[in-house]
Amino acid sequence: MSIFVNSETKVIYQGLTGSQGKYYGLLNRDYGTKVVAGTNPKKAGTDVEGIPIFANVAEAVEETGATASCIFIPAPGVRSAVLEAAQGGVDFIVAITEGVPAHDEALFYNQLRKDFPNVQLLGPNCPGIISPGECNIGITAGHIALPGGPVGIVSRSGTLTYQALHELKEKGIGCTTCVGIGGDPVPGTSFIDCLAAFEADPETKAVMMIGEIGGSAEEEAAEFISNNMTKPISAYIAGVTAPPGKKMGHAGAIVSGGKGTAKAKMEALEDAGVKVGNNPTEAGDLMAEIVSQL
Repeated sequence: MSIFVNSETKVIYQGLTGSQGKYYGLLNRDYGTKVVAGTNPKKAGTDVEGIPIFANVAEAVEETGATASCIFIPAPGVRSAVLEAAQGGVDFIVAITEGVPAHDEALFYNQLRKDFPNVQLLGPNCPGIISPGECNIGITAGHIALPGGPVGIVSRSGTLTYQALHELKEKGIGCTTCVGIGGDPVPGTSFIDCLAAFEADPETKAVMMIGEIGGSAEEEAAEFISNNMTKPISAYIAGVTAPPGKKMGHAGAIVSGGKGTAKAKMEALEDAGVKVGNNPTEAGDLMAEIVSQL
């Protein structure tokens, strides 16, 4: 099995008529993802290489039965695009766009929780989600992901999402689903959301978790793992050498007042029983040890 998306997921691309949306929308369709529609109010009635374009998400859902949307809209329009997707009837939204104002993120995150509690938002500023061999929504290269399980992956870092997939593939280890949650201050999907889903998925036997400095998401995940997870986990935390008070890459990756350090996160995870590597390759090696004992 997989979490959140599978071979039956039908996806709308908001922004399919733009260069990046078209590139990844068609790439994901070629991978096998059911990309059934795009949206652009000025180009409704046209198509992109056979994918029909609708004026809005509601019309696309009505005509195609889509349940997911992928957003390739420039940052100023993401807030309205997310709400349009939720109002249009999809229950899974992947927002790839980076640079979305934190104020906008907080507004649509809270509005979704209030008015659309059954809608799952992934991102913004994330690589998306891939259930290898079934569905790829976003910008992850499909060829680096080996299908067949038994490992689920969740990562804050986009680049390290790809490396985690590659590390496992090099060892002949498949993945049920890999989720890149993004590193912005207000992510739509958390570590805990993914860990809970992996815990409930019978095909996922172990989990690989990639965190980074800043915030308290990893410490919160460690508490959840300690109290709720029965499946073994390996992890890596990026940013061990990051200087305090300096933002490193992601908007959420800032250490302040001694909080959010890699060391504190690693210790919290180790106390929860997680096997923590000192680099991504070591985290992959630890997962290979775990898989060999399943």
